[in-house]
Amino acid sequence: MTLAENYLIGMDLGTTNVKAILMDEHGTLIASASRENHLIFPGQNMVEQSADEWWDNASSIFREITSAAGPEIVSRVRGLSISSQTVTLLPVDREGNPLRGAMIWMDNRSAKEMHYISLTLGHDHMVEIIGGQPDVAFLPNKILWFKNNEPELFAKTYKILQASSYINLKLTGVFSCDMDQAARTQCLNIHTLKWDKEIADAVGVNFDVILPQPQQPTEIIGYVTDEAAKATGLISGIPVCAGASDAMTSMYATGLSKLGDASESSGTTSLVFVGSDVQSACDIPVVTKPCGIKGVPYVFDAPINTSGAALKWYLEALGEIDREKAAALGKNAYTYINEIAEEVSAGSNGVMFFPYLLGERAPLWNSHARGMFIGMSLDTKHEDFTRAVFEGTAFALRHVVETIKAAGGKVDSLRVTGGGAKSHTWSKIKASMLRVPVLILDERSGDVPFGDTLIAGQAVGVFPDLTKTINELVTVKEVIEPVEKWANVYDKLYPFYIDLYEALDKDLLRLRNRWIELTK
Repeated sequence: MTLAENYLIGMDLGTTNVKAILMDEHGTLIASASRENHLIFPGQNMVEQSADEWWDNASSIFREITSAAGPEIVSRVRGLSISSQTVTLLPVDREGNPLRGAMIWMDNRSAKEMHYISLTLGHDHMVEIIGGQPDVAFLPNKILWFKNNEPELFAKTYKILQASSYINLKLTGVFSCDMDQAARTQCLNIHTLKWDKEIADAVGVNFDVILPQPQQPTEIIGYVTDEAAKATGLISGIPVCAGASDAMTSMYATGLSKLGDASESSGTTSLVFVGSDVQSACDIPVVTKPCGIKGVPYVFDAPINTSGAALKWYLEALGEIDREKAAALGKNAYTYINEIAEEVSAGSNGVMFFPYLLGERAPLWNSHARGMFIGMSLDTKHEDFTRAVFEGTAFALRHVVETIKAAGGKVDSLRVTGGGAKSHTWSKIKASMLRVPVLILDERSGDVPFGDTLIAGQAVGVFPDLTKTINELVTVKEVIEPVEKWANVYDKLYPFYIDLYEALDKDLLRLRNRWIELTK
């Protein structure tokens, strides 16, 4: 095999797994590996992960891909970049040792603290500072909860890191934070791009002390140390980028390169991106962020809490019959539910599913929303529930897209990547729900670690024109058109989806509060 001149490594530390690829400058995949992450549930509304497991997984993956590539290729690795789930609270001491489990984006324990901060600053003023709606997923309220409830550990805290920042620390010995994730923490002033003093004062901490200073995604934060090289199989001295969130990285990986393009990174959650030529107002449910891709100055960036997670929940909680039938047919359970869902008529025979199993982020920003099936009757069959779950997640996607379109965004097609792209049924439902073609990318394109390699390549000069590189390397393998009959049904049902949620919202809040009282 003829060796290329340059190789790059991209890694994504996601919620469910860590995955990395080693790729040459022509986009050829040389090696890849992944490891599973586990969730920890220490109490009600508490979701954590182990930073030690993150590093064990990451170092094992590095060893696997460097071993598969061989020393000649590893010696030509010019840079690496790491993305991750966000927003995370991981406190570490001066030596970089984790002081507790990482509170990840799914953690909802700090709702009281969120309301306190918003009330202290004034909701509208806080929105003006952070450029979005306050939500329990973000960092100010998590820091306040940590400070109030674990003061001894808080006193030992040197820095609070994001997930990818911890892996970067292990590789380079440098405490860092990328600007993309900084902007998502809701600790950053979007006008000055500096940690905000007013929010810090409301929390009662000095952000400039406890949070690393933000650096641009393509900025080199440090180099692989001798110690890290021994642990990973990498060679010392490889440049390490600041990186970005999995959200921003997946946008690069999907090839979003012009206005009218939209993309969905469909995994445990969904991340939806729509380009814009103007900056949005900051007091709307989905706002724009600056975008580094030529021709797309801004991008609407909308996270949906449970898409793939809703399908997984359904199979685990209600899908015993599906698992048994799939096993009897020698099929994967997901393949089976895709097949039976496609046989059910659009509208699931009157059953609607609301996929708010962890509350919802965009466009509701509502931690008390809950999952619901509505519309069952004695005629309802098991497969109606199956189709309803696919459709409910697509209704949530349409809610996001309609919100973005109302704010000036344009959606002519949807590029779908991640695990959700493997479902032909789901993609047909999404195409019909949005009335746009769904573009399925090849296995490399759209994969978040692929986006990481693009960032690394730009940082070290391998890809000086990133837009040109994206257009050359991102490949569409299938186009799925809307089904007109399905689309007509969804157009008529969508208003009911919105009205039902709005009618039940106050009761869901009362139910959440009553349940908290009952479980004290």
